[in-house]
Amino acid sequence: MKIYDISQEVFTSEVFPGDPAPHFERILSVENGDVCNLTEFGMCAHNGTHIDAPFHFINDGLTVESIPLEAVVGKAFVYEHNGMIGRSQANEILMKAAKADPESAKRILLKGKAVVSADAARVFAQSGVLLVGNESQTVGPEDAPMEVHIELLGNGVVLLEGIRLGDVPTGAYLLSAAPLKLGGADGAPVRAVLIEL
Repeated sequence: MKIYDISQEVFTSEVFPGDPAPHFERILSVENGDVCNLTEFGMCAHNGTHIDAPFHFINDGLTVESIPLEAVVGKAFVYEHNGMIGRSQANEILMKAAKADPESAKRILLKGKAVVSADAARVFAQSGVLLVGNESQTVGPEDAPMEVHIELLGNGVVLLEGIRLGDVPTGAYLLSAAPLKLGGADGAPVRAVLIEL
């Protein structure tokens, strides 16, 4: 069984422009004579590999602890694309996913420098996709992410952002991307992994 770690290391991870960077402080140290090593840390809920809950853009949307685990754990399809994904590409991705494994078409992971357009977001949302993941720190255009986020999050699609798929071939996998259970939060860090089927 091959397991791919598709997560960024938190403290060296990418940070969306304007978001605070993660940091830590060693508050106890065995080397200094303390009984143990103890770390205190702080971060934005959207640093590194993370999920966006609907509440991130929709004030009455679900927060992290209310997201069904079925959205973030299950079969997923990895598809490589660079550039903007339009309506026709979104339909093509879903067809290839369904052909590989019908269940994997519910969770789409985009490898490469892919940007989801509003048209593609509508295709994904209308097809019953539970999750869309990508390697960028935002699923839509970095300079105008709102429309894509509202389309997907408003239709219950969870976003998995900042994943790393460089070593993962295209195809169907088992995804485990459960977020930390941060009550009331708009996002949360994730240790995302893919397992070969």
